[in-house]
Amino acid sequence: MKKDTHPEYHLITVKMTDGTEFQTKSTWGKEGDVLTLDIDPTSHPAWTGGNQQLMDRGGRVSRFKDKFKGFV
Repeated sequence: MKKDTHPEYHLITVKMTDGTEFQTKSTWGKEGDVLTLDIDPTSHPAWTGGNQQLMDRGGRVSRFKDKFKGFV
């Protein structure tokens, strides 16, 4: 196997939306970094079966609504 072809595999901390945290190994970030999740199994409607508010990141949803508000 060639040297230096694989990314570094290290421990990171994953922070869930409810504030709980756990450690796992990953190639993301650096050793000890914290990955904060926006959506996880405790809040995503696919797992919870409920409804969730659509987060408007950068105004994309509102621009879409404005563009098509007179349509139909």
